[in-house]
Amino acid sequence: MGSAEPEQQPLLLRLDPPGPISDLSSGTIEEVLEHPVPLRWWARLVAWESRLLWLVSGSSIIVSIFNYMLSFVSLMFVGHLGAEELAGASMASVCIQGLAYGIMLGMASAVQTVCGQAYGAKRYSEMGIICQRAIVLHLGAAVLLSFVYWFSGDILLAIGESESITEPGQLFTRGLIPQLYAFALACPMQRFLQAQNIVNPLAYMSVGVFLWHTLLTWIVVYVLDYGLLGAALTLSLSWWILVLINALYIVLSPSCRETWTGLSIRALTGVWPYFKLTVASAVMLCLEIWYFNGLVFLAGFLSNPTIELDTMSICINYWNWDMQFMLGLSAGASIRVGNELGAGHPRVAKFAVVVVNATSILLSIVFTAIVLIFRVGLSKLFTSDEEVINAVSEITPLLAISVFLNGIQPILSGVAIGSGWQAVVAYVNLTAYYIIGLPIGCVLGFKTSLEVAGIWWGMIIGVILQTATLIILTARTNWTKEVENAADRVNTTAE
Repeated sequence: MGSAEPEQQPLLLRLDPPGPISDLSSGTIEEVLEHPVPLRWWARLVAWESRLLWLVSGSSIIVSIFNYMLSFVSLMFVGHLGAEELAGASMASVCIQGLAYGIMLGMASAVQTVCGQAYGAKRYSEMGIICQRAIVLHLGAAVLLSFVYWFSGDILLAIGESESITEPGQLFTRGLIPQLYAFALACPMQRFLQAQNIVNPLAYMSVGVFLWHTLLTWIVVYVLDYGLLGAALTLSLSWWILVLINALYIVLSPSCRETWTGLSIRALTGVWPYFKLTVASAVMLCLEIWYFNGLVFLAGFLSNPTIELDTMSICINYWNWDMQFMLGLSAGASIRVGNELGAGHPRVAKFAVVVVNATSILLSIVFTAIVLIFRVGLSKLFTSDEEVINAVSEITPLLAISVFLNGIQPILSGVAIGSGWQAVVAYVNLTAYYIIGLPIGCVLGFKTSLEVAGIWWGMIIGVILQTATLIILTARTNWTKEVENAADRVNTTAE
């Protein structure tokens, strides 16, 4: 009669006393979360997830902020050329460049979804094909958008903007046409690298190009006195330098040896399933970006358009700065969720969602305090006009509310991208922003004495509704089903 095998200890007991956090794996955490977890383990689990989140998000935040700061710095230099130059460049940047950015970034979120899930499923060779397919679609969109850029002045005049604003706006936008094509290449390449957790090199590239861009813009605008067009062409050149560095890294780096196997004709086949996800992604993000940009456009129709437009532009720029930070964190959330769903770990994916949302809310409290404390100093970076500075100071409390909401909304959107929910979120954005938020903003802005503040209140109401809906959607998610959906999505788009 043989001796009975000793009963295997539960996993939590086998892991006690706890070793280094880095020794844990997603598979181990998935097994731990299958059972009730003692209180002493929760701190360790949160530390493990936070470590992975910040390994991805830290550099992603740097990439997001410094890519955005390229345009931010250009507008800062333009603002000191004069109020009309700032108003024209801001209007063109918001209405025309914002249109392109919304489409390109939205399309790129499809790369983030599929490549992130493919990486988690260890389908490495498919990632390069997906990236190439995305580049083809992005360049096609850039060709169509070039016409919008070239005729931007006529478009702005047609929608009622004054000639004093549209003339410098058109000059600035035409100088950004080369940047449009660079952006079309950069978006898929950066998402391709982020999906495989290659983020530190991207951060170094972005910071380096930003420093170069700041110096060159100062020389071109102030030393050489090339003005508005010089600022736009410098921005285009800086983006092309960034694209070249990104491309060289992908082709030459050993880190991409398994995921980039060279150009392939497969990128031109099986486009339709990926195209459908791309369209849903573009619509989702476009509705979001255009909503905020549309508020700046509306400010141009108020009683004192130059002052109101400058006020709104400055506030939106700082809101965008905060948004870039949160978009970097959102990218980290998207990558974590996508990787874990692709790897078949539903509980870890759900746990990642909880940790990233708690982290973002704490950060937003800090950013809200900064906005309120430095409400006057922030506006002086853009303008020396006392009337504009006072107007910005008055609307800062509403900016602070928006900054706090940024701690939740972009993160939930990142979870949606990582999970492939773009089509559903597109309907949410359409309803919350355009059917409810925008009309309320128009009524408060034009039918009351609130003006810019009224338009901003409409934005806040739309964001609150969208955020509440995404919270409900995320809370009701069946993460085991999402793992199955991720596997189907990778198989379909990789064919």
